[in-house]
Amino acid sequence: MLPIIVWQHLTVMFCFKLNGRIISILDSFCYIIFMQESWRNFLQTQHAVIENDHVIHFGDLMAELKHAQTGTILVDLSHYGLLEVSGADAQKFLQGQLSCDVSAVNINQAQYGSYCTPKGRVLVNFTVLKKNSDWLLQCPVDLCTPIQKRLSMFVLRSKVEIKDCSEQWVRMGVAGEQAGMLVEQVIAPTKSDLDESLALSVVHSAHTSIVRYAPDRFEFITSVEDAQKLWRILSEYARPTGAASWRRREIHEGIPVISAATQEQFLPQMINLDLIGGVSFKKGCYPGQEIVARTQYLGKLKRRMYLAKIATHEVVAEGDEVFCTEMQDQSCGTIVNVAPSPAGGYDVLAVIQQSSVTTGGFYWKKPKGPELIIGTLPYSLL
Repeated sequence: MLPIIVWQHLTVMFCFKLNGRIISILDSFCYIIFMQESWRNFLQTQHAVIENDHVIHFGDLMAELKHAQTGTILVDLSHYGLLEVSGADAQKFLQGQLSCDVSAVNINQAQYGSYCTPKGRVLVNFTVLKKNSDWLLQCPVDLCTPIQKRLSMFVLRSKVEIKDCSEQWVRMGVAGEQAGMLVEQVIAPTKSDLDESLALSVVHSAHTSIVRYAPDRFEFITSVEDAQKLWRILSEYARPTGAASWRRREIHEGIPVISAATQEQFLPQMINLDLIGGVSFKKGCYPGQEIVARTQYLGKLKRRMYLAKIATHEVVAEGDEVFCTEMQDQSCGTIVNVAPSPAGGYDVLAVIQQSSVTTGGFYWKKPKGPELIIGTLPYSLL
């Protein structure tokens, strides 16, 4: 990160005079950088341990994970980024690129979706939101730039602009038994707009959007100016924790997140996107649509994503291989997402061979390595 004084000098260098006014094309950019740096400094005053601009923990990772089992948590979600898609043709463009039905998304309803290669392999999966007339695609922050560049290649003459707006917004999440109460406090005047019967319902105020992922898990997307005040309000009732607590909630809800380590490895159905509304089989073409549809209607899906636990002191990573007794020395699956468990070891989402699930005997990283104990997802795989 460049020192603020450097940005100030750059601003002066790029100033020019237009109709008698001094205009700086870097003013807003420098301001955003300054505010994000201010946000990170604020988190550190709250005892956050930050690595690579991501909050790892607030002093005691295992204690935070244990608290998250029964208490209410507050999490900085800077490990996610946002792409903004705007313009008169934005909806039509996204409908032709993403696996979900973008027409079903509105300002009060978000949706899961994915962007695939022509071979149907998932490059990235999103939460797709609409704010005013713009579309927001949330995905891991380190994938924002390459996905922005790839999508931009197909804009051509469409009236569409795609930009990375991750630095313009602060993202934080609350989860646990008091999460709903906290949301009610923040948005009391508009609480009726947040549909409590639907996952991914959304409500907006002037500076904040709130996404309901589950009855007790919500995300706040707020302006950098309002972030500190909002954090102070929420932290009165929720314990600040690192990103692992949020990832563990996503894992137990069966919500996959494709990372750089797992790009182009799975069809959308392999990571259960079709089961959580992330794939439409009624819309028109998009990259990989023919293969995705053929797999669905010909019943050729051999692998699905399962919840599992691995008891090991070694570090489990996304993209690690899974082996099974039935296939002996051959890999039968891949770790999609992983988070440390408060009981020790790791909780994971793993794509594995469906035919082997009934026989059991799944092992991490090598045949007869640490065993995967298969758990139960909150939705049916049938």
